[in-house]
Amino acid sequence: MNDFKVGQSVSITRKFTESDVEAFAAISHDDNPLHLDADFAKDSIFKARVVNGALVNSLFSSLLGTKLPGEGTIYCKQDTTFLAPVYINDSITATVTIKRLEAKKDRIILTTQAFNHHGKMVIDGEAMILYKKKV
Repeated sequence: MNDFKVGQSVSITRKFTESDVEAFAAISHDDNPLHLDADFAKDSIFKARVVNGALVNSLFSSLLGTKLPGEGTIYCKQDTTFLAPVYINDSITATVTIKRLEAKKDRIILTTQAFNHHGKMVIDGEAMILYKKKV
């Protein structure tokens, strides 16, 4: 039997380095100069290189698949609002919190939020997952 509760949450903190951004660009083929070219980025609204939003969003996948609910989770939906840029070498704390349990459908709705090391929310969202029942 699963013991999930509304309000239950887990977090992870990760510092995003230049190497992380470059590796993600290579894997994803997202070579947007906002992420990779300091000269280009300094003339943007951000004034410096920023971490790919999808890379930051991946912290939620890590939490859902390994912590809450954990192994066997099927990540079905993610609604994300990017509220502020994440810069190279920013430490980001991502948190998933159970918002609603739909036990008859083996489904959980969770809030997904990320804050930078200054306490500013950089991502606000919601995920829907299917979980593996424990017997």
